[in-house]
Amino acid sequence: MSAHTVDTGVQHRIAPPSAAARPRASADVGAPQQWHRGMTLIATISLFIGTRSAWTQAMLTHPPVAGVISVCYAGILLCGVLALAVRSRRTLVRVDAAVLVLAVALVACGYLLDHAGTDEGALTAQAASEIAHGRPIYGQPWPWLFGTSKSALTKTMSGGADYTYGYPPLTALLAAPLHAVLHSAEAANLVTTAALIAGSVTLWLLLPAPWRSAATAVCLGFGILPGYARSGYPAIVALALLVPVTVRWPASGAGGRLGRSGVLRAVCLGAACAAQQLAWFFAPFLLIGLYAVRRSELGARPATAVVGRFAGVAALTWAGINAYFAAQGFSAWLRGLLLPITQKAILHGQGLMGISYYFTDGSSRLDYYSYASMLLLAGLLTATVLFARRVGTAITVLPWLSFYLATRSQDGYFLMMTPLWLAAAATVPASSLASAWQPRVSRAIGRRAKATVATALVAPAVLCTSIAAASPPPLRMTLTTRVSDRSHPALSSVTVRAVNTTGTALTPHFASRIGQGASNWWTIASGPTALAPHTTAVYVVRPAGGHRALPGAHERMYLIAVTGTPMTISTARIEATAHPGDGALRSG
Repeated sequence: MSAHTVDTGVQHRIAPPSAAARPRASADVGAPQQWHRGMTLIATISLFIGTRSAWTQAMLTHPPVAGVISVCYAGILLCGVLALAVRSRRTLVRVDAAVLVLAVALVACGYLLDHAGTDEGALTAQAASEIAHGRPIYGQPWPWLFGTSKSALTKTMSGGADYTYGYPPLTALLAAPLHAVLHSAEAANLVTTAALIAGSVTLWLLLPAPWRSAATAVCLGFGILPGYARSGYPAIVALALLVPVTVRWPASGAGGRLGRSGVLRAVCLGAACAAQQLAWFFAPFLLIGLYAVRRSELGARPATAVVGRFAGVAALTWAGINAYFAAQGFSAWLRGLLLPITQKAILHGQGLMGISYYFTDGSSRLDYYSYASMLLLAGLLTATVLFARRVGTAITVLPWLSFYLATRSQDGYFLMMTPLWLAAAATVPASSLASAWQPRVSRAIGRRAKATVATALVAPAVLCTSIAAASPPPLRMTLTTRVSDRSHPALSSVTVRAVNTTGTALTPHFASRIGQGASNWWTIASGPTALAPHTTAVYVVRPAGGHRALPGAHERMYLIAVTGTPMTISTARIEATAHPGDGALRSG
């Protein structure tokens, strides 16, 4: 073999890749995943939601804000181009950050345009004012807060309404310094809006890079949560505090030590429970999941110890925030915290209670919806204990299923915690719970038997729901309407012939309903306060303000009669003519 041939062979073996090949390989390795581009693009598109209406409003009242929104439009378009065109993962992450900045800017613009708040914001702001002046916040009625249409009043089945503060104190505490400066209800709305932004940024930073824009869309882009934040909902503060608790939650207490991150998570959990009651429902699911993961790693006693320390830190945080208010008046404080659970608020929401409220003539056993809700919650907790490996990844969703059966099943209870769903999906894979501890009985159950056990766990709730939905209304009502003689005819009174078909004395309270919401309570001009069992009485009831506008051509108006103890509802359609005089008779 010639020397030339030998030299060529050696040179071929040691020669590095060509300069042209190196950039191509580097670009392939660093190219973003296509689904990451999709996440970024979805988040970018979500920023269009509600932006035009905000711009239109701003042009009327705040032109400089409209100018900022116009600049944001340009940013959205640019981010859309970059999301599809950039060639490296690092650059796409920077685009994700730009989308987040645009979302925060649009949320700030939305706050500047509308921060009037609702009943929750008004109550929280008033509580902040009372704290700033050293006065108690629980058990104090504030009826003057509900003079505006935006400050909706929570009516109760006993014919009254709640004018008191019924939330844990943290949000009001945070708003108190701001209220001392602003002297208005904006303090509470500003705190909750800032909490949403802080929680969104925290979630963005904690998630894996390809998931970050999903956090932007869910928290800010879709526009749902910013609306709740501008209204002053304390649940938004709880959500922000639960974000670091939820991200990679199976890592809490790993190795038998809480460490700095575990203590921080426990503090955030306790603070969230001191911000709004929804966190109370999440906490037991989290503790069960943590115990299952730690027991498989450490054994029973060490797992109990580390989860106990986690729960203890959370409880101490909660107690520290509440201590001052409990000392001011323990009974009033406790009643205030439990108020949303015990107040027997009037029916509202998208859950199964709508069967009795919207689609039938009522029910004499509404309490069974509440029983069903509690039984389903207990069943889901039991299922989490028995089948932690299967359902442990869903603990951020499971707590809210029970609200679907409650008498107050508003969608806010479901959607305000949806960022936690995303946090779990991105950071808690099924593999993290694949070896979680389960009781011996659950390990011995076969696949078919597991379905039977799951059915048995929810069967009591299904039974109670069926009882509530199938029960007939307690009052059989016949209505005679009277329309006032005015330029625009309106309903002025309804004569109700009511038959109590039950064996219980009932104290009815009347209101009208068009669509999903009940009116203010009607005045009983004549008729007994209580209707004895199996008796008949005639009531004359008048709408609040003396007149009630007649429904439109495609609308239906109903008269509802509710009682608080027991919780019942009876419904009859109001058939009113558009001419002065007596309306048509209607049997319910």
